[in-house]
Amino acid sequence: MLKQIQEALRQADFDAILITSPQNRRYVTGFPSSAGVCVVTEKSGYLFTDFRYIEAAKKRVRAGIQVDMVRRSYAAMVNAVCQRDGVKTIAFEEGFMTCADHAQWEPALMAKMQPMGSLISDLREIKTEEEVACCVKAQRIAERALAETLNDIHAGVTEKHIASLLEFRMLDYGGEKMSFDPIVVSGKKSSMPHGVPSEKIIEDGDFVTMDFGCTYEGYCSDMTRTVAVGHVTEEMDKVYHIVLRAQEAGIAAARPGVTGAFVDKAGRDIIAAEGYGACFGHSFGHGIGIDIHELPLAAPRYEKLLRAGNIISAEPGIYIPERFGVRIEDMLCITPDGCRDLTNAPKQLTICK
Repeated sequence: MLKQIQEALRQADFDAILITSPQNRRYVTGFPSSAGVCVVTEKSGYLFTDFRYIEAAKKRVRAGIQVDMVRRSYAAMVNAVCQRDGVKTIAFEEGFMTCADHAQWEPALMAKMQPMGSLISDLREIKTEEEVACCVKAQRIAERALAETLNDIHAGVTEKHIASLLEFRMLDYGGEKMSFDPIVVSGKKSSMPHGVPSEKIIEDGDFVTMDFGCTYEGYCSDMTRTVAVGHVTEEMDKVYHIVLRAQEAGIAAARPGVTGAFVDKAGRDIIAAEGYGACFGHSFGHGIGIDIHELPLAAPRYEKLLRAGNIISAEPGIYIPERFGVRIEDMLCITPDGCRDLTNAPKQLTICK
């Protein structure tokens, strides 16, 4: 990572970058922490952190990153780097740094601060083989948790119970933490794309939508499966298979050189043609990596081209208010000649007894 960042720095109009966000610190150094500052110049890379993390950081940071414990102030240590490496301008993460933090940093630094722009985010969009492998490992953990939990879904259990089983199993099988709070909604609540698990009891004839994932070495997985309990109506079966066809169409469209809008339209057109266009109100997909929502997007009006190494979700849905909803989600890795579906979990309509 350090070499790629330094190469990007040589093309930028600033001399160094100041990284204060936990996400980007982990991306650059490979080390997770709630405190610390990373500085990268064309000549060197540093992680400064406090006593709580120093021992672990020295063991885990990526090659080329020097680690030191903060003794005076972070600004003083950053200034020492700036003086040593001849840094006149230093870029900050305008998307993460608060106004209050900026007001403290700016007068304390000897180098002039300026917005970083997309230097780090552009690099993060293209995953290395190592990063893809971490996402895949996180996905396999989530799939294992789902396979076990399907046996526990039946009439009479609550949404919270199923959510807790998914969380426990993902942690038990090697996940670091949840990628996000799991969504488990059933019956009429399944029409809410980001509904919250509750004490609602799952009933015979319900759809149960589960959207969940965990992290492995800092990288997220994200998947959604919708299952039925007991039986489905003709309309429920129809809607499920429309969503599945929409997902398959979007996956088939995903490849380098097409826009995110193109992929979104491929799936959205299937749903609209069946008369459910108004019931699909979110994008087809989003980038996934250290953050659960990253760039690029597969969304209407998103005209940036997909590139090999992007990881995006494929998650169309149909949500009929006060009745039911269906979403199916996989993770895709864009390859030089198409895309690879990173998700192995079956997608046929499952009816839990």
